[in-house]
Amino acid sequence: MIMMNSDFALAVHSLVLLIYSPERMETSKSMAESMKVHPVRVRKILSLLRKNGYIESKEGAKGGFILKISADKISLKDIYRLTSKNTLKPKCHSCNCEIGANIEDVLDVIFYKAEERVGEFLEEYTIQDIFNILKKRCKENRS
Repeated sequence: MIMMNSDFALAVHSLVLLIYSPERMETSKSMAESMKVHPVRVRKILSLLRKNGYIESKEGAKGGFILKISADKISLKDIYRLTSKNTLKPKCHSCNCEIGANIEDVLDVIFYKAEERVGEFLEEYTIQDIFNILKKRCKENRS
């Protein structure tokens, strides 16, 4: 099983939360409570999403975050590249043997190709798709 860092999941979760209530701005505090993570972690992700043009923020008493781009235009590949690029690459230890001197370069090529394939797969899904799947699942669970 491929493990991605939690920033990917937090970013996707954040974007889906913003679709869930498009009529109001979400605060980092309410999002952190929903995700059960420290608000600083959520603010880090929201800052990254804002800096890259996916969301907008407004300061003040009625401030918070909203989507800047339509959810059907944000692919999971976009979010993966933003939060998780090079996380598949294994950590190599240094050693003095001939194999150890070259293994990192060889593995870099292999894991670069693996990331490209992961990206191709993730490009098939958008944040809107994730929202729709979750909405359907929640509806089924209520039945």
